[in-house]
Amino acid sequence: MTDLSGKVAIVTGAGRYRGIGRDTALALARAGADVAVTGTGRSPDSFPDDEKTMGWRDIESVAEEVRALGRRAMTIVADMGDGAQARGVVEQTVAELGSVDILINNAGYPMAGDRVPVVELDDALWHRVLDIKISGAYYASKAAAQEMMNRGSGGSIVMVSSIAGKTQPPNMAAYVVANMGLQGLTGSMAKELGQYQINVNCVCPGIVDTARWDNSPRRKEWQQAEMAIPMRRAGTGDDVASVIAFLCSDEGHWVSGQCINIDGGQVTSH
Repeated sequence: MTDLSGKVAIVTGAGRYRGIGRDTALALARAGADVAVTGTGRSPDSFPDDEKTMGWRDIESVAEEVRALGRRAMTIVADMGDGAQARGVVEQTVAELGSVDILINNAGYPMAGDRVPVVELDDALWHRVLDIKISGAYYASKAAAQEMMNRGSGGSIVMVSSIAGKTQPPNMAAYVVANMGLQGLTGSMAKELGQYQINVNCVCPGIVDTARWDNSPRRKEWQQAEMAIPMRRAGTGDDVASVIAFLCSDEGHWVSGQCINIDGGQVTSH
């Protein structure tokens, strides 16, 4: 029953067909929000086979789906690790859609060459993972919070982290630190912005069946990974998106500063 009518949302990293970003953009639109979606402008040559087959067009296709739900949509190509571009996402959204009431920081570096022992990790890759995940969320959140404060009508900011930031597995140092950073940013900003009626939360998905897993030795690991989940299945983008939509609603607005595991029961400590 979530109602986001009249709200304007930004969802970063929303261009993949099988992704939390797209599912979140659609969940917010179904609840009544207009949505700006961002992507990196990736080449169609890099699309997974299912996207190529369906003629997927990255964030343009997501925007079309949002409009089909009767909501306004806009697309922005941006490198969220670049401060000027991240701030520009907020500025462009305000200019075209009129405000920013909701920010979902979902952008992240693809699951690729960073999954190695720390002594083998390339320094440039370390910085890139952190730049997109932590710095990008910082830049966008700072700009969105200022806009929300200026308007005086509150708002919601949600970070999309991972249970990896809590479980801290080996051979994933950059990813672990990036997701821990988002969780810390969430707590600090929640305490700063609560007085302006802005709630700030973090969702921590477990294993979710998205295109990110296409870069891993999926077939060997997938069944074993699912069996480690008490509910014996991987999550879906919708599993995560529904919680995000709740946190952005009036019903969820008094929830703030929380890092919520969405993982089928895999992590029960907080």
